[in-house]
Amino acid sequence: MDAAPYPTQTPLIDPFARRITYLRVSVTDRCDFRCVYCMSEHMTFLPKRELLTLEELDRLCSAFVGLGVKKLRLTGGEPLVRRNLMSLIRSLGRHLESGALEELTLTTNGSQLAAHAADLYAAGVRRINVSLDTLDPQKFKAVTRWGDLDQVLRGVDAAQAAGLKIKINTVALKDVNEGEIPAIAEWAHGRGMDLSLIETMPLGDIEGDRTDQYLPLSLVRARLASRWTLNDIPYRTGGPARYVSVAETGGRIGFITPLTHNFCESCNRVRVTCTGTLYMCLGQEDAADLRKPLRASEGDEALVGAIREAITRKPKGHDFVIDRRAAKPALARHMSTTGG
Repeated sequence: MDAAPYPTQTPLIDPFARRITYLRVSVTDRCDFRCVYCMSEHMTFLPKRELLTLEELDRLCSAFVGLGVKKLRLTGGEPLVRRNLMSLIRSLGRHLESGALEELTLTTNGSQLAAHAADLYAAGVRRINVSLDTLDPQKFKAVTRWGDLDQVLRGVDAAQAAGLKIKINTVALKDVNEGEIPAIAEWAHGRGMDLSLIETMPLGDIEGDRTDQYLPLSLVRARLASRWTLNDIPYRTGGPARYVSVAETGGRIGFITPLTHNFCESCNRVRVTCTGTLYMCLGQEDAADLRKPLRASEGDEALVGAIREAITRKPKGHDFVIDRRAAKPALARHMSTTGG
């Protein structure tokens, strides 16, 4: 994984004139948590032979960088449970050094951060997202099923000590953490961390009814606005969040609203699963197999051709909806398979 930087080619432009500059890659469908809105407690994970190797992931990411991707986010599952993942991150760091890639980052549940934070910073990672839905230890155990809040908080401490900038991602869950959101914001802002609030997404069978979990962020924002002074700001990180500044805390809160207010018109993102399936839209089933061209040749001509063809099919937007007539997800695949 020490090949020369990938040559720059004509950038990726979708049918709606949106330039694709942001790639999210799932490196594993496995996770050491079983969050109630994301997974069934008794998951069946993919056979390891179906997953892209670290070398294949490097080739794939590098091909996208050559096609104009400027931001690369590694996800899972939980990316840091993937064996030897740091070797991939260190290798991808060469694109930061060359200037071809502007940011290499990851989304994590924080469970493995204490062990890897310093190495992430050394590899060129400067900013990470940590998924954290509650600061109550018992509630945390209930939401994650297997998680340990203290372990995650130690990971946050280690990441900040290593120099990593952190954004906290919190899924808004009705009757679970809705009353705790102001406290989470105060905690995050008090440590210099932004907070993004996310509506639960109808992906995958979770052994429950998402209509019971769904909490519209329009309601959350109205409640926060009755408590604090919220000012809309143009701040962006390349993702879908719309940010406000909070006068009383001095921090920022982002709202990711795929259901109450989608963000499709400015979408610059595509996702690749750990098996090499490219989804042009998180909320649509249309996909392209990149594993086949990856494994068909040591050269990347077929891979690049498959990527370009797929981008011509990128839709204008998604079809997410919480189906209140039937307790079923909009899409059968799990978020952990697609990449969180």
